[in-house]
Formats: sequence, C-alpha cells, structure tokens
Amino acid sequence: MVTDRRTLVETPAGPAAINWHRAAEPRLLLALGHGAGGGIEAPDLAALAAALPGHGVSVALVEQPWRVAGRKLAPAPKTLDAGWLPVVERLAGEGLPLVVGGRSAGARVACRTGAASGAVAVLALAFPLHPPGKPERSRAAELLDSGLPTLVVQGGADTFGTPAEFPELPAGHRLVPVPAAGHGFKVPKSAPIDQSGVLALITGAVADWLAGTG
Repeated sequence: MVTDRRTLVETPAGPAAINWHRAAEPRLLLALGHGAGGGIEAPDLAALAAALPGHGVSVALVEQPWRVAGRKLAPAPKTLDAGWLPVVERLAGEGLPLVVGGRSAGARVACRTGAASGAVAVLALAFPLHPPGKPERSRAAELLDSGLPTLVVQGGADTFGTPAEFPELPAGHRLVPVPAAGHGFKVPKSAPIDQSGVLALITGAVADWLAGTG
C-alpha cells in the first residue's frame, strides 16, 4: 500500500480533502465519505482503507468541507452533495473504475449522487434508513433509487434501521447484516462476534463484492 499526502479540492461548500490509500497496482478506486457525527477516523472506514489496497483497490477517504473547516455540525443534504461532487469529479480523473460510498450520511450522499457521478457502484455502510425512533420518516427511496449496483452493510441493532426494516431491494442491490452491531458497528460483549470479527466481516464482505465490480 502507498499512502499519499492529503489533497485539497475546492468545492462550492469550501475545500474538501482526499486522504489517499493507494494500491500498488489498482484496478478500482473506492471513494468513501464520513457520517454527520464523525470523520474518516471511523473504525469501519479506517479498516477498509487499510485492507482494500491489498486487494487491488485504492481507497480515497473524503473529508467534507465542514470537517475540513473544523465545524462540529454537518450542513443540509444539498450542501453535502455540493461538497462531494467536485471531489468525485477529481477522482474520476484517476482513470480507474470508480465506486462511491460512505457511512451513514456519507452513504446517503453516495446514493443520491452516484449515478450522476459516473460511478460504477455504491457502497452504503450503516445507511440511516430513518431517524432513531421515527420509522415513518423513511429515507429508503435514496437507497432504492441509487441507479447502480449497491452493497449495504448494516448493523443488526442499528437504531437508524435494522436489516429487517429494509424494504425489498431491487436487482443489483445486496444487504449484508452485521450481527448485534449498532450504528457505529460496535457490538456488546455478549454479542456472538467481537469487535475485530466485526471489522473482518465488513472488510471481507466489501472485498468480495468489489472483486465482481468494475
């Protein structure tokens, strides 16, 4: 794996940042955005950035402009999209098939913009199907209408929507449940899988799916 320095990209929402984790001989490029409550240091994002270059997948962890600026609150969805699309355009210039994705709010951005960005697939980690305790406020349409093959990796105890709450997915969409995991993919000590096993499950499922993508 080759790790580059951080690359800043100007967007209408302010500068965004690409943090590179390059494969020695890449065949795919995966762009991953973070959630509204944290950054690219999230364990699932960090684990994918560490594991996937060994499978021929370069990973670009993307910091939204609000995080680069040091703000604590994420802006509205339209502003998140505006801070993402110029980054994806920059990444498309790498000349590799591009998969877009992210965790939580980052997954929503990738689903909303994936087809328009020229990506070949979408990875949705901990997709926030609805606000906690408010299943009537479903965001399923964003996921169902991604227009691209989409992998959803979802915690079995995610308060933003468990795997059982998802509607029937269209052809090309796939859902991988993570037993007992919450929205951040943390599991209790009583879970049938420990934390290292959770990250291994996530990275293995994503690597296997990407092997058939591009």
